[in-house]
Amino acid sequence: MGQCQTCFHFSADPLCEICRDQKRNQGLLCVVADSRDLLALERTREYRGFYHVLGGLISPMDGIGPEVLQISSLVQRVDHDDISEVILALTPSVEGDTTSLYLARLLKPFTKVTRIAYGLPVGSELEYADEVTLTRALEGRRAME
Repeated sequence: MGQCQTCFHFSADPLCEICRDQKRNQGLLCVVADSRDLLALERTREYRGFYHVLGGLISPMDGIGPEVLQISSLVQRVDHDDISEVILALTPSVEGDTTSLYLARLLKPFTKVTRIAYGLPVGSELEYADEVTLTRALEGRRAME
């Protein structure tokens, strides 16, 4: 099994099934660390844009810098394609936050950059949530409709 030439998701063909789907929103690009994250988002059946798989997260402690990841290809994609929004869907960790900040700085000159909200999982109890999760849940709040 190889990789898609466009998004770097697993694919036996030069372009994966998602990148070949012309019914998807051409202006949306969701950035994920790996194909497992892409598959998790696809299971929701809510997101109908395209993806870009980085192949990991920036982690200087592990010797993973931006040059090891699919970041230059992401910047080229955003620069050349008509992308109206890049959604950063990276793990809420030190490495995920570092990578998100780095990407936001690179991509903001080209397009709108957003990040998925973080907060409490469904069915959890507030009293058992850590401070960072509660803080992010408060920061990511939105109006009741």
